[in-house]
Amino acid sequence: MTRIVTLDTETTGLSARLGHRVIEIGAVEIMDGRITGRQFHTYLQPGRAVDYGARRVHGISDEMLVGKPVFGDKAEELLDFLRGSEVVMHNAPFDVGFLDNELRLWDGRSRLGNFCKVTCSLKLARARYPGMPNKLDDLLRRLGIQARRDLHGALLDAQLLAQVLLSMR
Repeated sequence: MTRIVTLDTETTGLSARLGHRVIEIGAVEIMDGRITGRQFHTYLQPGRAVDYGARRVHGISDEMLVGKPVFGDKAEELLDFLRGSEVVMHNAPFDVGFLDNELRLWDGRSRLGNFCKVTCSLKLARARYPGMPNKLDDLLRRLGIQARRDLHGALLDAQLLAQVLLSMR
């Protein structure tokens, strides 16, 4: 039985090294080539302001994150959802960098790769469609997947990535 999880994050900015944090995580389960309906989704309190540029991409404001859990409150639940699966992310180095930073801040040592196999769907798309634009929106259009996506959202993007992945395989 093959278990794949598509995952996306939204963040306060572009660089974990500059102190930016994860503010939304969305993940969708695929078993044996079918989306099961099982998913993980949470918003997170980052302990810092969301940059204006990031807010323009995902629409998540500081006010929307008031009272949300911190990463450490959701870490075990996330890791339980991902454990032992192949986790597919579009531009995986970006998301993995942020998630590894959150895990390090949480327990001082964990890395996402300790819990699951990580695959980059952007790398897969570039191999399948060399020389073509391969952003998620490009793949949605190319594969004929209907999507209304004015703003990025972690759960929406994970759901769309699941459809793209199944269409590409």
